[in-house]
Amino acid sequence: MYETPIRKFTPEIDPEKGRGLTDEVVGFIIGTQSSDLPDDLIELGKKSILDGLGLALSGTVAKSGELIATYLSSMALSGPASVLGTRLKVPPRFAAFANGTAIHADDYDDTQLAVGKDRVYGLLTHPTAPCLPAALAVAEADGLSGAELMLAYHIGVEVECKISEAISPRHYQHGFHSTATCGPFAAAAAAAKLKGLDATATRRALALAGSQSAGLRENFGSMTKPFHAGRAAESGVVAADFAALGWTTADRILEAPRGFFQAHGGGFDADAIQGKLGKPWTFQFPGVSIKPHPSGSLTHPGMTEMARLMRAHGITADKVHSINVGTNHNMPNALIHHRPTNELQAKFSMEFCIAILLVEGKAGLAEFTDEVVNRPDVQEMIERIDFGVHPEAEAAGYDKMTTIIDIRLTDGRTVSGRADFGKGSPADPMSYDEEAEKFSQCAAFAGWPGKSAKEVVETVRHLERLDNVRRLTSLITRD
Repeated sequence: MYETPIRKFTPEIDPEKGRGLTDEVVGFIIGTQSSDLPDDLIELGKKSILDGLGLALSGTVAKSGELIATYLSSMALSGPASVLGTRLKVPPRFAAFANGTAIHADDYDDTQLAVGKDRVYGLLTHPTAPCLPAALAVAEADGLSGAELMLAYHIGVEVECKISEAISPRHYQHGFHSTATCGPFAAAAAAAKLKGLDATATRRALALAGSQSAGLRENFGSMTKPFHAGRAAESGVVAADFAALGWTTADRILEAPRGFFQAHGGGFDADAIQGKLGKPWTFQFPGVSIKPHPSGSLTHPGMTEMARLMRAHGITADKVHSINVGTNHNMPNALIHHRPTNELQAKFSMEFCIAILLVEGKAGLAEFTDEVVNRPDVQEMIERIDFGVHPEAEAAGYDKMTTIIDIRLTDGRTVSGRADFGKGSPADPMSYDEEAEKFSQCAAFAGWPGKSAKEVVETVRHLERLDNVRRLTSLITRD
């Protein structure tokens, strides 16, 4: 239906390149209305919204959630916005921070996919973690409707994803975490829409978001990665707040020679964003992937294929001599923990993700704990797995997450498989009911009542009918 574009990226500074882009983004934010959202887009968005809410709950029982609750409680804050899964009510910026960090705490949240073959599939942004918390905090504070929340959410995600698609690939490759750097634009766009900011104020909100854009991939495998998502959400709310007060900024924060694209990546592909906002929506094409496992998205094709091979051939841990896992060279650049010693490292370890499937037969929140990672049987299985670059996967292109698995069994046989995509991707999507099951598992992990979880599932299923977002947040906060 849609063709993959030919990239026109050039790294040289060109003062005319993308001229008018910031104004175009502003026009998209203030001009898009609920009637402009296609029905299929709305339904796709509901799955990711429910996904984010479930992860906000499970994120509260992560160590990072405990530390954030301690930090916010020490400040004696009060306000109209909820820290989901808790009793805390704080100003919107702090709710956005806490909920954004919680959603990303387990690296279990949705992932934007790439269009161009020079991109790294699955390595663009996590769209919901920065955007939904900002939109939800503002909507709850102002008593807005579910339809208004969804509109702002979709606008924010679209702005974030198209900015991420357009920036030079070196942005990510050289160490920036795009959820942290592009996420503030999502949060600012959503907050500006909900606050009804005019063009001038919205432009200023984007400029303030750009000046708060930061986050380094060196922190992957630590609490600071989810901190990135939380700060991105908070930065967008702060940007919209100050823009509404009349704070002054530059006018062309995206395309200017000293603006976001040039400073953060050395350039951008104007054709990837100009004229492309909502044409098509990123949720529609190339899509957004929802994770079936709480680990980096690049592990999922391999995990999906490993599980299939285990079922098809009756493979168990005791039957495995060794395993080779091969991908393109960009994937080991992100999956950097080959011998993990804690749960956060394990999320970025192909070796652990394959090993835990063999040892436990599953890979959910309960399996990604420090105790499980350091168990002798798990560590011993990790030692049997070799992960590196495979020429066939490299040749397949970076717009896929091609993963090739060769399993050498103790009886001398070799069983092999290949996957380009994992469960939850647009090629093998989750249904709403499958996402509802994931939400219920996340809620149960956080000790949340099953009846309340079912109410949330049904409320989000019909979110456009909700007259006040506070009815939703009341279901996922403690009395």
